[in-house]
Amino acid sequence: MASKEKKPIEKREESTKSEIIHRLKTHPFLFIGTVVVLVIVIVAFVFVPAIVPSAQRGTELIFGYYNKVPIKYVPGNYFYNVQYQLTQQMRLSQDDPNYIAKLAQIWGEAFAETAVHYGILDEMKQAGYIAPEDVVDREVASMFLQEDGKFSGARYRAMDNNSRMNLWRQTQENVTAGIYTSDMMNMRISSKEAPFITSMNSPKRSFDLVSFPVYSYPESEIISYARSNPDLFRMTRLSRITVNSSEREARQIYNSVKNGVSTFEEMAKTNSGDMYADRGGDMGIMMAFELKYEISDDESRNRVANLARGELSDIIKVPSGWAFFRAEETSYQADLDDQIQQSKVKSYIMDNERGRVDDWFIAEAEKFIAQAEENGFDEAAGAGNLIKKNFGPISLNYGNAMPFGSLASSGVPELTNAGSNQFFWRLAFSTPLNTVSRPLVVGDNVVVLLPLEEIGPEEDEDFMEMFSGYWSNWMQDVTNSSSRNRFLSSDNDKLENNFEETFMRIWFGN
Repeated sequence: MASKEKKPIEKREESTKSEIIHRLKTHPFLFIGTVVVLVIVIVAFVFVPAIVPSAQRGTELIFGYYNKVPIKYVPGNYFYNVQYQLTQQMRLSQDDPNYIAKLAQIWGEAFAETAVHYGILDEMKQAGYIAPEDVVDREVASMFLQEDGKFSGARYRAMDNNSRMNLWRQTQENVTAGIYTSDMMNMRISSKEAPFITSMNSPKRSFDLVSFPVYSYPESEIISYARSNPDLFRMTRLSRITVNSSEREARQIYNSVKNGVSTFEEMAKTNSGDMYADRGGDMGIMMAFELKYEISDDESRNRVANLARGELSDIIKVPSGWAFFRAEETSYQADLDDQIQQSKVKSYIMDNERGRVDDWFIAEAEKFIAQAEENGFDEAAGAGNLIKKNFGPISLNYGNAMPFGSLASSGVPELTNAGSNQFFWRLAFSTPLNTVSRPLVVGDNVVVLLPLEEIGPEEDEDFMEMFSGYWSNWMQDVTNSSSRNRFLSSDNDKLENNFEETFMRIWFGN
């Protein structure tokens, strides 16, 4: 049966191949200009290897929808033409070791271009715009000009009716999309706009900086905090059984273990619904504070952490259901000379007492500032074994707005995320020149700045001249990019993007 079903398909493909070759030889000028996109791609569909797997040829491949219009790949349509052009530009070969990755890139770009194209057509439709028929006719006619510039009716009639209708319809869509793009990209820009934007790039300042990384919080402070809060860091080894269904079932299992009917390990392996079940419920050694993530009630948590060896807790509500615990060892104080235990204490402090850490480093920064004011910034940095860094000149660019310089590109990693920190910018541009700033927490560092010099607009003429010539092109790029992103955004309710799963199904059968 399978061989009988394949024969008609093979005959149709062979017939299509012969017809295209015949047309190419008989009417070579049909393959000039825009018509290349609309006709020669059919040759590629037959001859270019692996445009789509053979099992998928002749079928409509739908990769998503735009406002319920299918974004599909069929011979000769917009998606197909873009995909073909990208394939030719990349010169894709099946011998390339990165063949599948490049193939996915080509198809992904073609899908995106098609989604944007459909989005534009949808907006023009909503606006009530219809490309005038005489304009479309002229565009179509221009594809069939002879060498003397006259329209060739013979070449036009050589196309079958379906091809002519498809050509006219696609040309109408292209004219419509072209009007949208032309209007979008040719919006008038005021002559005063570039100078105004340029003025926002002044003044610029250069700085010296020292930083105090909070993760260098000293061992002495960690140990001091642990000794002041011993109950948080008691070491305990527990096992647990978690029942996800109901408190009643948890109570039945609890009674079975408590009365010796079943062992704790047996019930954990057969009835517990957590990650410790396969280990007979063994949770390993932990600090008391780690129970906080499962037991929110302080009193219940303290009772569990201080169970005697072999003692069972009562049933306790936990996020995943109900649980009871057994102490495998009697709890004991943490060994604060042990680096692993000390690291756990430090993690707790960083997660739960970060203000304490920041305050400690701010106090250290204040000591540095006092020394810098007395002896100079460089000498104070050297005395404190601090690395001085320099950056700028940079303008007050809150949010790292383009096209001005950003803190992320300043070469100072400590400031990577400071671009949207209003307190940083206020400190940087309100501190008088050659005056040491107050300390400021920026991400995982406490920083101190020294503003060195300031450049006004009259001293930045090269930038102003460059920017004035660059502004219109940059605005066009931004307009085009923002327009595309709006159509392709995951927040766009009109776009249904099924590209990834469709591509995987076509090429891998998933």
